[in-house]
Order: sequence, then C-alpha cells, then structure tokens
Amino acid sequence: MTQGTPLHTADAAAVIVPNPATKRGGLLRDTLGNILHQRSARVGLSVLLFFAFVAIFADVIAPFAANDNMLDLEQGAKALSPPCIHLLGCPADQPQHLMGTDSNFRDVFSRVVYGTRISLVVGFVSVSVAILVGAVLGAVAGFTGGRPDTIIMRVMDVLLVFPSLILAIAIVTLLGRGLVNAMLAIGIVAIPVFARIMRASVLAVREQDFVIASRALGERQRGILFRRILPNAMTPIIVAGTLGIGSAVLDIAALSFIGLAADPRTPEWGLMISLERNRVFAAPHLLLFPGAALALVVLAFNLFGDGLRDANDPRLNR
Repeated sequence: MTQGTPLHTADAAAVIVPNPATKRGGLLRDTLGNILHQRSARVGLSVLLFFAFVAIFADVIAPFAANDNMLDLEQGAKALSPPCIHLLGCPADQPQHLMGTDSNFRDVFSRVVYGTRISLVVGFVSVSVAILVGAVLGAVAGFTGGRPDTIIMRVMDVLLVFPSLILAIAIVTLLGRGLVNAMLAIGIVAIPVFARIMRASVLAVREQDFVIASRALGERQRGILFRRILPNAMTPIIVAGTLGIGSAVLDIAALSFIGLAADPRTPEWGLMISLERNRVFAAPHLLLFPGAALALVVLAFNLFGDGLRDANDPRLNR
C-alpha cells in the first residue's frame, strides 16, 4: 500500500483482528510440542498410555476374573505356583499362568491387570478432589486478601503440620475403612498443597497489566477472577496435580497395605503385597509383580510431571 492510499474497513479488520481459532490452535500446538520435546515427558506419557490401555481393556486382557479360584476352573491347580508360560518352555500339561498363582489359588496376572484400573481411578479421583477444593480456597485467599486470606491459609498451615500419611490414617479411622473413604482422606490431605500453589499463582497474576486494565474498564470482581486470573494461574496447579497422582497411588497402596483401604478381595496392588508379605522368599513373584506395577505407575507420573513442568518453564523454552 502506497502512502496516501486509504485503507478500506474490511482490510483494516483483517489486519487488526486476529483469528481466535488460529491463535488457540497455535498455542495448543506449541504447548504439546514443548511437552513432547522433553524426553522424560515422552517416556512417562508412553508408560501411562500403556497402563491406561490395560485399565480400559482389563476385561479383555485378563484371562480370569480377579477373584476366580483356580480349583474350580482347572485340574491340578496349585497355590503359590510360579509363573508358567508355555512359549518359554513351561510344560504343556501344566496350566499357564503368566505371573503364577497366589495363596488363594487366584491368577496373579489377572489381579495385577484389574489392579491397574483401581489404582489409576483412585489416583485421579483423589487428586481431582484435592485440586477442586484447594484451587477454590487458594484462589479466594489470593484474590480477596485480608482476613479471608489469613483464616484460610492458617487452616492450611495447621493441616500441613501433620505428616500426610498419619493424617490420612486418622481420617480413614474416623470415617471408617474402605476404598472410597481412603480416596477422600488422600484428597483432604493434599488440599493444603494445592491451595498454597494456587494462592501464589493468583497473587502473581492479579498484578499483571491485563488484570489492571480489566479492573479499570469496570469488569466485575467475579469476572476478573474466573475469566482473567484463573485461566492464567492454572498451569502450576496442573503440573503439581500430575505429580500428585503418583503420590496418591502410593498413599492408597500404603493404606491398603495396613488394611485401611481396599477390601481383602479387591485386587489392589498394595493389598496384594500386604497379603503375601510373609512369602517373600517362598514365592517372591507374589510381591514382585504388583510391586513392579506400582513402581512403574508412580515413576511414569513423576517423569511426565517433570517433563510438563520443564515444558512450561519459559527459562527452558526461550
């Protein structure tokens, strides 16, 4: 366009107004690219996708139900039998059990597969409860300040005084044993962590220029909080939530190990280890396979969380 040539209205609109869909797509594409660029995130995500596939299709993958008794289904079934895989040389006249059988004549492989579904669901539900409550409390405390901020954060400090597992045991004892109560206890214990993270993030975002401009234009406080601040303050809590799922899975396994979470018939990894802990030398496979599955899931969440944190760190993505 030469000097003096008028700019038509349509042309001005095309120049000034960006395409929101293109902008959102580009931001999402850049974020996914940053995440997948991190090796730890790729490894963790691959392992998590594998376990998610196992959890979704557990009914197809597992050759038996979680509590099927081999005495009723197979001739010559034995308790505490070692892994038997025909392709690896196990005699064809012996029943095939990829991870052996436990002391109650149940297939260990089937129980580990079904335990994947329980552990992932427990982890996601517990952390979701903690994020939902903690994010609301932290956002209110950081945005309003003053007396509400003081009261909320002092309550969170009191909860943080107690060791998380001890506090979870106390809550489960108060509410009663059971997997649902254990999930609720783990979620309550994690609330202060997410509340403090959200408060710090809101305190940083509320002083940004776009928030000050929205306030100067007369936007309501609720709109500023939910439309301006929260969408820009969620990244740290998402990263913390990803790391927290691994901790929640481990805490549920610990509560099940001491008999406060899952029912004895439930194929939960911590409970499986607890039931066979005295046979570590006689039948080590009963502890090895559920323990390895538990370690891999926790490691995968930690790797993915570390990669997600690095991907959202501007100092590492300049």
